[in-house]
Amino acid sequence: MIDLPPAVPVALCPPPDGPPSTLLLASDPQVAAHARAFAREFIGYNSPEAPAPHLDDVVLVTSELVTNAYRYGTEPGDQIQVVLHSDHRRTRVEVHDPVRRHPSHRPASDESTRGRGLFILDALCMGMWGCEDRPFGKFVWAEILRIDRPS
Repeated sequence: MIDLPPAVPVALCPPPDGPPSTLLLASDPQVAAHARAFAREFIGYNSPEAPAPHLDDVVLVTSELVTNAYRYGTEPGDQIQVVLHSDHRRTRVEVHDPVRRHPSHRPASDESTRGRGLFILDALCMGMWGCEDRPFGKFVWAEILRIDRPS
């Protein structure tokens, strides 16, 4: 007869209050819409006192980063991870994808309808954004400060 070790008690974790801080999305044309809804819900729950312009900026930055990840950082079957952190001073948005190619500004063009996302980040994040490698890909992060301004 085999002696088995005694059973290890399992610690049960209660479900988290509110939405999680991380969202995993399949590379899909609707990915930006899902990310925008996630950002709105996350900020609405975790920072309900955040002014409306801050919420709008977070949603726009999240949408731009996820759109770039979808267009330039994924192939069919890949996944995009969105991570949000928020406190009374700022909100940090991270978007992870499996491609190591870093984003770069495109030359201004009156003919193209694309290529403005990083300029939007520059304006809304006041230069507080960047890109870092990770073991299987990269993540682009951006921080949006809360600034009191009229809606």
